[in-house]
Amino acid sequence: MSPRLETMTGGRSAPDRVVLIRKIQVARRDLAMEEESYRAMLARVTGRDSLKTMTPQEMERVLREFERLGFVGKKKVRKFRPSSDKPYVRLIFALWREMSPMLRSEGSEEALRTFIMKMAGVNAPQFLNEPQARRVIEGLKKWRDRLKKGEN
Repeated sequence: MSPRLETMTGGRSAPDRVVLIRKIQVARRDLAMEEESYRAMLARVTGRDSLKTMTPQEMERVLREFERLGFVGKKKVRKFRPSSDKPYVRLIFALWREMSPMLRSEGSEEALRTFIMKMAGVNAPQFLNEPQARRVIEGLKKWRDRLKKGEN
């Protein structure tokens, strides 16, 4: 990579920039953001009003801002939509969905399984008995309350 291109791209290859630019364009279209609002948001978030002059890190900040404004890209679509005939398992899933926006894992199934394994020694909520489920539910509630307070 040429030194000029490396400086311009922040050390990343041009295809990475292209992917980020396309994601930003999709987000702008999905949110129906007008040109003036879009440029103002770019300037507010990065201090620059054009994607051409931004580093990939700045573009990622722009994408995070679009997500904060309501953009849901393909990555955010969750395929994890379990259900159960056991009310305590449904409550676990409901608590987990409520917490998912506040979690680094974004509420992945693997993260829930890991939490349940630590709390009850079982690898999936469907295999919990009622006393184990109560322990998991109480743990989730306490975790949720800490997240809401910003304690993580």
